[in-house]
Amino acid sequence: MPIAFDSIRRARPLLGTFVEIEVTTAAGPETDAAIDAAFEAIAEAHRLMSFHERDSDVSRLNRNSGIRPTRVHAWTFQVLEAAVEMHRRSGGIFDVTVAPVLQAMGLLPGLDGDPVIRPERRVTDAIELLPEQTVRFRSPAITIDLGGIAKGFAVDRGIEVLRGFDIPRGLINAGGDLRAFGQEPHMIHVRDPRDPSRSIGQVEVRDEALASSARRFDLMVGGGPSSSAVIDPQTQRPAGSIDGATIRAPSCMVADALTKVVMISGVGAGDLLAHYGASALLISVDGEVQITSDWPQAVHLAA
Repeated sequence: MPIAFDSIRRARPLLGTFVEIEVTTAAGPETDAAIDAAFEAIAEAHRLMSFHERDSDVSRLNRNSGIRPTRVHAWTFQVLEAAVEMHRRSGGIFDVTVAPVLQAMGLLPGLDGDPVIRPERRVTDAIELLPEQTVRFRSPAITIDLGGIAKGFAVDRGIEVLRGFDIPRGLINAGGDLRAFGQEPHMIHVRDPRDPSRSIGQVEVRDEALASSARRFDLMVGGGPSSSAVIDPQTQRPAGSIDGATIRAPSCMVADALTKVVMISGVGAGDLLAHYGASALLISVDGEVQITSDWPQAVHLAA
């Protein structure tokens, strides 16, 4: 029989969504301090890696690093290292330099009101990581967006803070990118990407992370899902073969990034998933559900 836990939940608007932190009431007298500190860590990651805030590391990189090397915070450099590695291991499918395409689609704003610059061709190894947390772009036309990986990183930092306060069990959920820890699993509902009011089932999450990507819904217009915000860098068009992907991985940063690769590559991302110790649940455009073979025992699909 599952153990029932009383919990404390707090939520704040961060990372372009609502971030919820849940911890067990057995956490002790420092519970409120732990939750506040975790929110502060998440807010710091947001401040550093926001595409929208003028003084963020990402905005400074987009303005300056195509002209001269630019030094960034250690957290930003760590995310860039992970993004560059994922880019290499995925054969270029994970690519944070697709920001100009997202700008052209109206999903990201232009920089300082200037027209969007779209490179004539993709630049191989566009981001150069230098000593002392310094970054250089190989072309002034390069613009990055870390939205496909930084939210997961922020969740990981919040979890790190909670564990530092000796919290025995908890979960941080940032709009579907989440990570849990503790001896007992958390049961997470996975939304149907074709109808977000429905669940396709439940997933057990214990000492691991879960992240999902799906085609966008315009709640003002209604109807079915529209095009994906996940861009295939080879075609510079939205991914179209997968309606939704949910990834289980050891860290939320890795799970967050892998959802984009799987939305583009589908089952072709199997080797990459194995490298990162990750599992995937995919829903194709025709509604077929596929689950990687190392995960079914923790997935409970709805009837």
